[in-house]
Amino acid sequence: MAHLIKSDNSQSIRIPQAIIKQANLQDKAFEIHVVANGILITPIISTREGWEEQFKNISASDANQDFNETHSNLEHGTELAMGETWEW
Repeated sequence: MAHLIKSDNSQSIRIPQAIIKQANLQDKAFEIHVVANGILITPIISTREGWEEQFKNISASDANQDFNETHSNLEHGTELAMGETWEW
């Protein structure tokens, strides 16, 4: 259960650590929205959060693999889907 605490001219809310962990809210910035029956607290998530780490992991795992071996299901011919051929 969370509790309101008087803090100068405002009030603060104390959220138990178990709830913070369950909601995966550690070390995050928040937005607070007023809703019909109270408030909604949501973390601010960058649209590209975690991309750099994922890219590094993918790049490292694929660095020594040959493209043709890992993508052998791709059609490498010069024919297009409609039976036409590429014009070089």
